[in-house]
Amino acid sequence: MNENINILIADDHPIFRSGLRQILDAAAGLQVVAEASDGIEAMEQLQRVAPQVAILDVNMPHKDGFELAREINEQQLPVELVFLTMYKEERFFNAAIDLGVKGYLLKDSAVTEVIHCIKTVAAGENFISSALSTYLVNRTRQGADLRSETPELNELTTAERRVLKFLAEGKNSPQIAAELNLSVRTIQHHRANIADKLDLKGSNALLQFALRYLSEL
Repeated sequence: MNENINILIADDHPIFRSGLRQILDAAAGLQVVAEASDGIEAMEQLQRVAPQVAILDVNMPHKDGFELAREINEQQLPVELVFLTMYKEERFFNAAIDLGVKGYLLKDSAVTEVIHCIKTVAAGENFISSALSTYLVNRTRQGADLRSETPELNELTTAERRVLKFLAEGKNSPQIAAELNLSVRTIQHHRANIADKLDLKGSNALLQFALRYLSEL
């Protein structure tokens, strides 16, 4: 029985990709089963070999890591995502976590940290580069502030939270209805209920709220 964690590496730099593969293949319990040099090839490989973990660069040709993560979510592919990137900005980190990315590492991370991240993520847990730990603290603090400032958010149903999240992603009522397999009238009813619960007034108030608190939805 093969108990190795199967891995896809997607990065447009062949030397980096080759070096990472050698490191991972030499580690106990890990096996690289596919490589990709851009987002389109990565999606093809994900569908073909179904790895347990996909290591993605943020900046890739054709489809970047964020576009690929969205498509993976839309297709509900059973793979855990790790972003291995040079981008240290907090906004990139938050955007990745909002998309369900389980691991976020910097490319200058130690080999042991990369290996530990993959094994942790494969087990269904999150792993963040130690250099970015303050970002996780900030998210926790922001979540606590949100619950304190807007306790009404806890009153929203799961469906209402999903509607808010789709709004923040730029989708309109017909598009949200298609995503949730509901009628447009039902989505409009959800929107009205959300606005009422959160005491939001004005045509853009709901969207502004959704964008501000996307990470908590």
